[in-house]
Amino acid sequence: MTLMENISEVTEFILVGLTDALELQVPLFIIFTVIYFITLVGNLGLVVLIVLDSRLHMPMYFLLCNLSLVDCVYASAVSPKVLAGLLTGDKIISYKACAAQMFFFAAFATAESFLLASMAYDRYAAVCRPLHYTSTMTTAMCVLLISGSYASGLLQSSLHVAFTFHLSFCHSNVVNHFFCDIPPLLALSCSDVYANEMVLFVMAAYNVFFTLFVILNSYLFIFVTVLRMSSTEGRKKAFSTCASHLTTVSIFYGTIIFMYLQPSSSHSMDTDKMASVFYTMVIPMLNPVVYSLRNKEVKSAFKKVARKAKSALGLV
Repeated sequence: MTLMENISEVTEFILVGLTDALELQVPLFIIFTVIYFITLVGNLGLVVLIVLDSRLHMPMYFLLCNLSLVDCVYASAVSPKVLAGLLTGDKIISYKACAAQMFFFAAFATAESFLLASMAYDRYAAVCRPLHYTSTMTTAMCVLLISGSYASGLLQSSLHVAFTFHLSFCHSNVVNHFFCDIPPLLALSCSDVYANEMVLFVMAAYNVFFTLFVILNSYLFIFVTVLRMSSTEGRKKAFSTCASHLTTVSIFYGTIIFMYLQPSSSHSMDTDKMASVFYTMVIPMLNPVVYSLRNKEVKSAFKKVARKAKSALGLV
Protein backbone atom coordinates (compact mmCIF):
# COMPACT_ATOMS: atom_id res chain seq x y z
CA MET A 1 0.00 0.00 0.00
CA THR A 2 1.42 3.39 -0.93
CA LEU A 3 1.45 6.48 1.21
CA MET A 4 -1.08 8.17 -1.09
CA GLU A 5 -3.46 5.22 -0.78
CA ASN A 6 -3.13 5.42 2.97
CA ILE A 7 -3.90 9.12 2.97
CA SER A 8 -7.00 8.51 0.86
CA GLU A 9 -8.34 6.27 3.61
CA VAL A 10 -7.50 8.49 6.58
CA THR A 11 -6.68 12.18 6.30
CA GLU A 12 -6.85 12.98 10.01
CA PHE A 13 -6.94 11.36 13.42
CA ILE A 14 -8.93 12.17 16.55
CA LEU A 15 -6.92 12.06 19.78
CA VAL A 16 -9.09 10.85 22.66
CA GLY A 17 -6.89 12.65 25.19
CA LEU A 18 -6.34 11.91 28.86
CA THR A 19 -9.94 12.12 30.02
CA ASP A 20 -13.45 12.90 28.80
CA ALA A 21 -14.47 14.44 32.15
CA LEU A 22 -15.28 18.09 31.44
CA GLU A 23 -14.68 19.13 35.03
CA LEU A 24 -11.03 18.02 34.72
CA GLN A 25 -10.23 19.88 31.50
CA VAL A 26 -9.39 23.25 33.10
CA PRO A 27 -7.43 21.86 36.10
CA LEU A 28 -5.40 19.60 33.77
CA PHE A 29 -4.80 22.52 31.40
CA ILE A 30 -3.45 24.63 34.28
CA ILE A 31 -1.26 21.81 35.63
CA PHE A 32 0.22 20.91 32.24
CA THR A 33 0.73 24.56 31.31
CA VAL A 34 2.75 25.08 34.49
CA ILE A 35 4.73 21.89 33.82
CA TYR A 36 5.46 22.91 30.23
CA PHE A 37 6.43 26.44 31.28
CA ILE A 38 8.85 25.10 33.91
CA THR A 39 10.23 22.66 31.33
CA LEU A 40 11.00 25.42 28.83
CA VAL A 41 12.32 27.92 31.35
CA GLY A 42 14.41 25.35 33.22
CA ASN A 43 15.95 23.70 30.20
CA LEU A 44 16.47 26.79 28.05
CA GLY A 45 17.75 28.66 31.09
CA LEU A 46 20.29 25.91 31.65
CA VAL A 47 21.42 26.14 28.02
CA VAL A 48 21.91 29.90 28.37
CA LEU A 49 23.90 29.48 31.60
CA ILE A 50 26.21 26.92 30.05
CA VAL A 51 26.80 29.07 26.97
CA LEU A 52 27.44 32.27 28.95
CA ASP A 53 29.64 30.93 31.76
CA SER A 54 33.08 29.76 30.62
CA ARG A 55 33.48 27.74 33.84
CA LEU A 56 30.78 25.41 32.54
CA HIS A 57 32.50 24.76 29.22
CA MET A 58 33.32 21.18 30.20
CA PRO A 59 32.21 17.79 28.83
CA MET A 60 29.69 17.21 31.63
CA TYR A 61 27.88 20.48 30.91
CA PHE A 62 28.22 20.07 27.16
CA LEU A 63 26.21 16.86 27.55
CA LEU A 64 23.76 18.56 29.91
CA CYS A 65 23.22 21.34 27.39
CA ASN A 66 22.24 18.84 24.73
CA LEU A 67 20.04 16.90 27.17
CA SER A 68 18.16 20.12 27.88
CA LEU A 69 17.69 20.83 24.17
CA VAL A 70 16.41 17.28 23.64
CA ASP A 71 13.96 17.67 26.55
CA CYS A 72 12.62 20.91 25.08
CA VAL A 73 12.10 19.41 21.62
CA TYR A 74 10.34 16.20 22.60
CA ALA A 75 8.22 17.93 25.24
CA SER A 76 7.26 20.52 22.61
CA ALA A 77 6.32 17.77 20.17
CA VAL A 78 3.56 16.67 22.56
CA SER A 79 2.58 19.36 25.08
CA PRO A 80 1.20 22.16 22.82
CA LYS A 81 -1.29 19.83 21.14
CA VAL A 82 -2.36 18.40 24.51
CA LEU A 83 -2.87 21.91 25.90
CA ALA A 84 -4.82 23.01 22.82
CA GLY A 85 -7.10 19.98 23.15
CA LEU A 86 -7.77 20.69 26.83
CA LEU A 87 -8.42 24.39 26.23
CA THR A 88 -10.49 24.32 23.04
CA GLY A 89 -11.65 20.73 22.84
CA ASP A 90 -10.08 20.42 19.39
CA LYS A 91 -8.59 16.92 19.36
CA ILE A 92 -8.21 16.54 15.60
CA ILE A 93 -4.70 16.10 14.19
CA SER A 94 -3.95 15.74 10.49
CA TYR A 95 -2.36 12.59 9.07
CA LYS A 96 0.90 14.39 8.28
CA ALA A 97 0.96 16.25 11.61
CA CYS A 98 0.48 12.92 13.39
CA ALA A 99 3.45 11.46 11.51
CA ALA A 100 5.54 14.54 12.31
CA GLN A 101 4.63 14.39 15.99
CA MET A 102 5.62 10.72 16.16
CA PHE A 103 8.88 11.42 14.33
CA PHE A 104 10.09 14.24 16.58
CA PHE A 105 8.98 12.57 19.79
CA ALA A 106 10.54 9.19 18.94
CA ALA A 107 13.76 10.76 17.60
CA PHE A 108 14.49 12.93 20.61
CA ALA A 109 13.23 10.50 23.25
CA THR A 110 15.61 7.91 21.77
CA ALA A 111 18.41 10.47 21.69
CA GLU A 112 17.77 11.16 25.37
CA SER A 113 18.38 7.52 26.30
CA PHE A 114 21.78 7.60 24.56
CA LEU A 115 22.63 10.96 26.14
CA LEU A 116 21.85 9.51 29.57
CA ALA A 117 24.28 6.70 28.84
CA SER A 118 26.89 9.21 27.64
CA MET A 119 26.50 11.19 30.87
CA ALA A 120 27.00 8.03 32.92
CA TYR A 121 30.17 7.27 30.98
CA ASP A 122 31.38 10.84 31.56
CA ARG A 123 30.86 10.43 35.32
CA TYR A 124 32.70 7.10 35.21
CA ALA A 125 35.67 8.77 33.52
CA ALA A 126 35.65 11.64 36.04
CA VAL A 127 35.39 9.48 39.18
CA CYS A 128 37.25 6.32 38.22
CA ARG A 129 39.91 7.71 35.88
CA PRO A 130 40.43 11.31 37.00
CA LEU A 131 44.06 11.48 35.82
CA HIS A 132 43.01 10.43 32.32
CA TYR A 133 39.76 12.41 32.22
CA THR A 134 40.95 15.18 29.90
CA SER A 135 42.43 12.69 27.46
CA THR A 136 39.31 10.48 27.60
CA MET A 137 36.54 13.08 27.39
CA THR A 138 38.03 15.18 24.62
CA THR A 139 36.03 17.56 22.45
CA ALA A 140 36.09 14.96 19.68
CA MET A 141 34.72 12.29 22.05
CA CYS A 142 31.91 14.60 23.22
CA VAL A 143 30.96 15.42 19.63
CA LEU A 144 31.01 11.71 18.78
CA LEU A 145 28.77 10.78 21.74
CA ILE A 146 26.28 13.56 21.02
CA SER A 147 26.18 13.12 17.25
CA GLY A 148 25.79 9.36 17.76
CA SER A 149 22.84 9.99 20.10
CA TYR A 150 21.08 12.22 17.58
CA ALA A 151 21.87 9.91 14.66
CA SER A 152 20.45 6.90 16.52
CA GLY A 153 17.29 8.81 17.34
CA LEU A 154 16.73 10.14 13.82
CA LEU A 155 17.41 6.79 12.15
CA GLN A 156 15.17 4.76 14.44
CA SER A 157 12.41 7.37 14.35
CA SER A 158 12.46 7.38 10.54
CA LEU A 159 12.05 3.61 10.52
CA HIS A 160 9.18 3.73 13.03
CA VAL A 161 7.32 6.37 11.03
CA ALA A 162 7.88 4.55 7.75
CA PHE A 163 6.66 1.22 9.16
CA THR A 164 3.70 2.73 11.04
CA PHE A 165 2.35 4.98 8.31
CA HIS A 166 2.71 2.27 5.71
CA LEU A 167 -0.17 0.53 7.51
CA SER A 168 -3.81 0.84 6.54
CA PHE A 169 -6.11 2.72 8.93
CA CYS A 170 -9.50 1.80 7.51
CA HIS A 171 -11.60 0.88 10.55
CA SER A 172 -11.37 4.02 12.65
CA ASN A 173 -9.38 7.22 13.03
CA VAL A 174 -9.91 7.59 16.79
CA VAL A 175 -6.56 7.25 18.61
CA ASN A 176 -6.98 6.18 22.22
CA HIS A 177 -4.12 8.35 23.46
CA PHE A 178 -3.22 12.01 23.91
CA PHE A 179 -0.55 12.02 21.20
CA CYS A 180 0.46 9.98 18.15
CA ASP A 181 2.48 7.23 19.79
CA ILE A 182 3.27 3.92 18.13
CA PRO A 183 1.29 1.34 20.23
CA PRO A 184 -2.12 3.08 19.98
CA LEU A 185 -1.70 3.54 16.22
CA LEU A 186 -0.80 -0.13 15.83
CA ALA A 187 -3.94 -1.00 17.80
CA LEU A 188 -5.94 1.17 15.40
CA SER A 189 -4.67 -0.40 12.18
CA CYS A 190 -6.58 -3.04 10.23
CA SER A 191 -3.32 -4.33 8.67
CA ASP A 192 -1.13 -7.13 9.96
CA VAL A 193 1.06 -5.37 12.53
CA TYR A 194 3.27 -8.34 13.49
CA ALA A 195 6.31 -6.94 11.64
CA ASN A 196 5.74 -3.51 13.24
CA GLU A 197 5.57 -5.03 16.70
CA MET A 198 8.81 -6.92 16.08
CA VAL A 199 10.58 -3.79 14.82
CA LEU A 200 9.30 -1.81 17.81
CA PHE A 201 10.29 -4.53 20.27
CA VAL A 202 13.77 -5.07 18.82
CA MET A 203 14.61 -1.37 18.62
CA ALA A 204 13.22 -0.59 22.08
CA ALA A 205 15.01 -3.60 23.55
CA TYR A 206 18.29 -2.55 21.94
CA ASN A 207 17.95 1.03 23.19
CA VAL A 208 16.97 0.02 26.71
CA PHE A 209 19.40 -2.80 27.28
CA PHE A 210 22.40 -1.24 25.54
CA THR A 211 22.07 2.14 27.25
CA LEU A 212 21.15 0.58 30.60
CA PHE A 213 24.18 -1.71 30.30
CA VAL A 214 26.42 1.33 29.86
CA ILE A 215 24.72 3.21 32.72
CA LEU A 216 24.72 0.36 35.22
CA ASN A 217 28.28 -0.69 34.43
CA SER A 218 29.47 2.90 34.74
CA TYR A 219 27.82 3.24 38.13
CA LEU A 220 29.07 -0.14 39.27
CA PHE A 221 32.63 1.03 38.74
CA ILE A 222 31.77 4.38 40.32
CA PHE A 223 30.34 2.72 43.46
CA VAL A 224 33.40 0.50 43.81
CA THR A 225 35.68 3.52 43.46
CA VAL A 226 33.64 5.60 45.91
CA LEU A 227 33.64 2.83 48.51
CA ARG A 228 37.42 2.90 48.43
CA MET A 229 37.50 6.63 49.21
CA SER A 230 38.76 7.55 52.63
CA SER A 231 36.66 10.73 52.84
CA THR A 232 33.19 10.15 54.28
CA GLU A 233 31.99 13.49 52.92
CA GLY A 234 33.26 12.62 49.45
CA ARG A 235 31.41 9.30 49.52
CA LYS A 236 28.15 10.95 50.60
CA LYS A 237 28.40 13.55 47.84
CA ALA A 238 29.13 10.95 45.18
CA PHE A 239 26.33 8.64 46.32
CA SER A 240 23.89 11.55 46.42
CA THR A 241 24.72 12.47 42.83
CA CYS A 242 24.36 8.85 41.70
CA ALA A 243 21.04 8.44 43.50
CA SER A 244 19.56 11.49 41.75
CA HIS A 245 20.73 10.31 38.34
CA LEU A 246 19.54 6.75 38.88
CA THR A 247 16.14 7.99 40.10
CA THR A 248 15.45 9.77 36.83
CA VAL A 249 16.93 6.89 34.85
CA SER A 250 14.59 4.50 36.68
CA ILE A 251 11.51 6.62 35.88
CA PHE A 252 12.51 7.10 32.24
CA TYR A 253 13.43 3.49 31.54
CA GLY A 254 10.65 2.07 33.70
CA THR A 255 7.99 3.79 31.59
CA ILE A 256 9.77 2.94 28.33
CA ILE A 257 9.92 -0.76 29.27
CA PHE A 258 6.30 -0.68 30.42
CA MET A 259 5.15 0.93 27.18
CA TYR A 260 7.21 -0.74 24.49
CA LEU A 261 8.57 -4.07 25.72
CA GLN A 262 5.29 -5.92 26.05
CA PRO A 263 2.95 -7.41 23.44
CA SER A 264 0.10 -5.23 22.22
CA SER A 265 -2.42 -7.67 23.76
CA SER A 266 -1.07 -6.75 27.20
CA HIS A 267 -1.58 -3.02 26.73
CA SER A 268 -4.17 -1.12 28.70
CA MET A 269 -4.38 2.24 26.95
CA ASP A 270 -5.65 4.09 30.01
CA THR A 271 -2.69 2.82 32.04
CA ASP A 272 -0.32 3.56 29.16
CA LYS A 273 -1.55 7.14 28.99
CA MET A 274 -0.78 7.70 32.67
CA ALA A 275 2.70 6.24 32.20
CA SER A 276 3.23 8.37 29.09
CA VAL A 277 2.59 11.57 31.05
CA PHE A 278 5.77 10.88 33.03
CA TYR A 279 8.18 10.60 30.12
CA THR A 280 6.52 13.16 27.84
CA MET A 281 5.95 15.94 30.38
CA VAL A 282 7.25 15.24 33.90
CA ILE A 283 10.76 13.92 33.13
CA PRO A 284 11.71 16.89 30.88
CA MET A 285 10.63 19.18 33.72
CA LEU A 286 12.57 17.25 36.38
CA ASN A 287 15.84 16.90 34.47
CA PRO A 288 17.10 20.47 35.07
CA VAL A 289 16.48 19.99 38.79
CA VAL A 290 18.02 16.54 39.05
CA TYR A 291 21.07 17.19 36.91
CA SER A 292 21.71 20.88 37.33
CA LEU A 293 19.94 22.98 39.91
CA ARG A 294 21.43 20.86 42.73
CA ASN A 295 24.88 21.44 41.26
CA LYS A 296 26.99 24.08 43.03
CA GLU A 297 28.71 25.19 39.83
CA VAL A 298 25.38 25.78 38.10
CA LYS A 299 24.04 27.68 41.11
CA SER A 300 27.17 29.82 41.13
CA ALA A 301 26.80 30.50 37.40
CA PHE A 302 23.15 31.45 37.90
CA LYS A 303 24.03 33.91 40.70
CA LYS A 304 26.75 35.42 38.52
CA VAL A 305 24.36 35.93 35.59
CA ALA A 306 21.69 37.31 37.93
CA ARG A 307 24.15 39.86 39.38
CA LYS A 308 25.17 40.97 35.89
CA ALA A 309 21.53 41.32 34.88
CA LYS A 310 20.72 43.42 37.97
CA SER A 311 23.78 45.57 37.34
CA ALA A 312 22.79 46.12 33.71
CA LEU A 313 19.28 47.11 34.79
CA GLY A 314 20.64 49.46 37.44
CA LEU A 315 18.99 47.54 40.29
CA VAL A 316 22.17 47.31 42.36
